Amino acid sequence: MTENEVQALAREYPDWQPWLLVIEAVMREVTDSKWETSVPSRAETQAANVPLLAGLTIALDLERIRRWQQELVQTSVRSGAPKMSPLNLIKKNAVNTAAVFKAALCEDGAGLKRIANDLGVDADAFSAVALLIPVPFLHACNRHWARSRSPGWTAGYCPTCGAWPTFAELRGIERSRYLRCNRCGAEWQAHVLFCSFCGNSDHKELGSLLPEKSGSTRAIETCNRCRGYLKTFTKLQGSAAPKIILDDLASVDLDIAALDHGFKRPAGPGYSLNCEVVGKQGFSQRIFGRNL
Repeated sequence: MTENEVQALAREYPDWQPWLLVIEAVMREVTDSKWETSVPSRAETQAANVPLLAGLTIALDLERIRRWQQELVQTSVRSGAPKMSPLNLIKKNAVNTAAVFKAALCEDGAGLKRIANDLGVDADAFSAVALLIPVPFLHACNRHWARSRSPGWTAGYCPTCGAWPTFAELRGIERSRYLRCNRCGAEWQAHVLFCSFCGNSDHKELGSLLPEKSGSTRAIETCNRCRGYLKTFTKLQGSAAPKIILDDLASVDLDIAALDHGFKRPAGPGYSLNCEVVGKQGFSQRIFGRNL
């Protein structure tokens, strides 16, 4: 990420400036090496097409998670966005940090909505911020496990965290197709004629949209079977992991074009992680016996 890229987006989409402050905070945090200590141990062998995080019990310093959660909430409140301002009413002690982290990690939209309702805040605003809380942890997991992923991964969802791909990259002269995840920064190679969402490989049902202003390096892959779509960028090399979330925002015109043509992305994760989140002793827990 460069400051100029964020500023350029803010100029092009002035209404986004409040949310870009939140995104900047996340992009800074994903590069912090302190998250490496939170990466859990995993099984030496993994069943085919099962993400590395699936089924793990994750022990976290919930005090650290709470501080990061509050930083995100306060950044969103300070942004001045009307829908974010009521989040300031959330009382720190009223939030079950582990429950919020687990729901966000597993992309449990119904769970996040229930928590928001219990807290008395707007569910959409709360979920938008909450889903960003585990992103630095997920990036740390992806970095730590980069060499242990199966090179023959064939599923359309992320091999690390089970999320659906954010976009595809056609790289180099040979145009090898890689899928990218904006939750953990992962990349994995995939077949060219293949719908990541439903597995359709019938070229008669696969197509593409080329919006007038997209140029020759940007397109939208479509599937008439599931009506899903995936943004695709032609480039020499892949985006750096922390920048994927910004690239996704910068190509929102492609999302709008796809929606206008009746295509959409599936809701929720591609693979349900079913993780458990427990607290490990931080300083306050050791000294005061405090549970967060």
